[in-house]
Amino acid sequence: MTTEFASPPATKKFPVENLGRLVFRNAEEAPNDVAVIRNVGEQWQDVTCAQYLDEVKAVAKGLISKGVKPGDRLAIMSHTRYEWSLIAWASWVVGAVTVPIYETSSPHQCNWILTDSGSTHAVVENSELRDVLASETEWDGEVLVIEDGLVDALVAAGAGVSDEEVEAASLSATHDSPCAIVYTSGTTGNPKGCEIAHGGFGDVVVAVEQRLEEAFVPNSRTLIFLPLAHVLARIVEVACFYKRVAVAHEPDATKVVERLGEIHPTFLVSVPRVLEKVYNSAAAKAEAAGGAKAKIFKAAVQTAIDYSKATEGGKKAPAGLAIKQKLFAKLVYSKLHEALGGECNRVISGGGPLGARLGHFFRGAGFDLLEGYGLTESSGVLTVNPINNARIGTVGTPIPGVTIKIGEDGEVLAKAKTLFKGYWQNPQANADSWSGDWYHTGDIGELDADGYLSITGRKKDLIVTAGGKNVSPSQLEDQLASDPLISQAVVVGDNRSYIAALVTIDQETFSSWADKHGKTGSVADLIQDGDLVGAVQDAVDRANKTVSRAESIRKFRILADEFSVEGGELTPTLKLKRNVVHERFADEIENLYAK
Repeated sequence: MTTEFASPPATKKFPVENLGRLVFRNAEEAPNDVAVIRNVGEQWQDVTCAQYLDEVKAVAKGLISKGVKPGDRLAIMSHTRYEWSLIAWASWVVGAVTVPIYETSSPHQCNWILTDSGSTHAVVENSELRDVLASETEWDGEVLVIEDGLVDALVAAGAGVSDEEVEAASLSATHDSPCAIVYTSGTTGNPKGCEIAHGGFGDVVVAVEQRLEEAFVPNSRTLIFLPLAHVLARIVEVACFYKRVAVAHEPDATKVVERLGEIHPTFLVSVPRVLEKVYNSAAAKAEAAGGAKAKIFKAAVQTAIDYSKATEGGKKAPAGLAIKQKLFAKLVYSKLHEALGGECNRVISGGGPLGARLGHFFRGAGFDLLEGYGLTESSGVLTVNPINNARIGTVGTPIPGVTIKIGEDGEVLAKAKTLFKGYWQNPQANADSWSGDWYHTGDIGELDADGYLSITGRKKDLIVTAGGKNVSPSQLEDQLASDPLISQAVVVGDNRSYIAALVTIDQETFSSWADKHGKTGSVADLIQDGDLVGAVQDAVDRANKTVSRAESIRKFRILADEFSVEGGELTPTLKLKRNVVHERFADEIENLYAK
C-alpha cells in the first residue's frame, strides 16, 4: 500500500484552443470521416465531419441571431439525442457556456439552476419540459423547443449572419474560459454548479485517449445512451470527436439493446446498473429455461469469474480452466457479445462502483472490462484501468497529469490542472472542498503499490454502529445487487446495534422466478412469501461471507417497488439518494430494529 501516486503529464496537448474549434479541425483534416451516425425515421445515416461542421455553423448563426454572445450561459434540458449534441457544439462555437439540466429535474431544481447560472436561454426537448420550466420558475429567459422545429428555425433565423462573424465568435474562448457549468445531482440541498474550462475538458480527453489509445482508433463506433447532461457522457463524446470516432445517440433506455444490434459499437461506456441489467437478464432467461440450460449458465458464470481471476496481471490460466472458458465462449459468452452488437470487445464502466464479481464475469466472458473513476469536479475522469492490464475491483491508476493521495482519514484527495475552476458563485463550498492544491473528493479509498485505486465508500455514507464499528455499505450492497433476483439494496445501521438492509426485487427476473415457483401476484403480494424471503436470505448469507460478523446483515426487509429516477430515489445516472430512501422508508427501517 502507498498513500500517494502521481502519473506523469500527458505527452500530447489538446490540438485546439477551445472545444468548439474541434469541429473545424475535423472538417479540415478529414472531411469525409464519419462524425455522427444519426437516426432519421428509424434509418441510420452517416454525417461526415464536413457535413457536421456545416450543420453546427448554421445552428451557431441562429444562436447569434437570437442574441447569444460569448460568455452567455445556455441551458439544455433534453434526453440524449442528436439535437442535444448539435446545439451544444454550436453553443461552444459561439463562445457560450452550456448548462446541462436533467430532463427529470423538478421545477424547483430547474428554477435554481437557471437563476443561479444566469442562463439567458434554455433549450428544452418538448412542450412538456417547457411547461416544467413555466410551472414554478422565476426565470424569465427565452425557451427554445427542439421538437417544435428548433433546428430548422435557427438555421432560417441565422441566414443573414456571416461566416466571418461565426469564425470570430469561435475564436473568442480560450483554454481557461468556461465551457460548461455542470450542476451536481443534488442528493442533498440545492445542486452546486461546477465551472469547467475548455482546457480542463480538453486535457482530460488527451489524457484518457493516451491511456485508452487502442479503443479510440479509426473506424471505431460507439453508442451514447447515458444522459448527455452528465459529465461522463459529455467527456466520452468530446473524446470521440477528438479521435474522430463515430458517435450514435439513443434516448430510450428500453431500445439500447436493439440499437446495439444496429450500430455494432466497437466499445461502450456504461454505468454499473446497465451492466447489472445485462447480466441479470441473461441469468433470468437461463433460470426460466431450467434444466440443463440453467446449469450450463451457472457453470459458465463461475468459469468466467475463475478465469478472470486466474489471468489477473497477465498470468496464464491452468489448462483445464482455459479449455472450459473456450467451450463456454461458444455456448454462452457469444450470446452476450451478440447482445452488445457483436463487435464490442471493450466496456468502460464509470459513474459508480462496479462489483468485483460482475467485473470478473464480464472480463472472463471475453470483454476488456475497464472501470474508471471521476467526478464532475474533476472534468469527468481521475483514474481508469489500463487496456489489457485492468485490476478488477479497482478503478485503475491516475490518468496522465493526475496525482491521487489518501488522507489520514482515508479520504481520496486529488491534484491536477484538469480539475474544475470552482463552484459557481459559491465561495463557501470552494473553501470547504480544497486544502491548498488538493481537492477533497468525499470518497474513501486505498492505493496499492502500483497506484491502482480502490474506492471503498463515501465518507458521508460511512455507518458507525452503536458498538463503534465502521461499516462501508457499498461492499454489501454490491454483493446483494449481484444476485439476479435483487435489483437494489440499501444497508442501514448508523448508531444501531446491528446492520440491516432494505432490498428491492428486479421486476424482469421476478417474473421468471415466480413462474418457476408457481407464484401468482406482484412483488407487493409476495413480500412475506417464504420462498421469496428465503431466496433473498440466500443472497444475504452470501454477502455476509465477505465481511466480519460485526459488519454482517442481521435483518432485511423486501420493498414492494424498485427505486427509480422518477420516484426520486435515484439520480439520473442511477446513483442512490440515501437521504431520500432513509426519509421515505423511515418506518420500514424502524421496524428492522423493533424488539
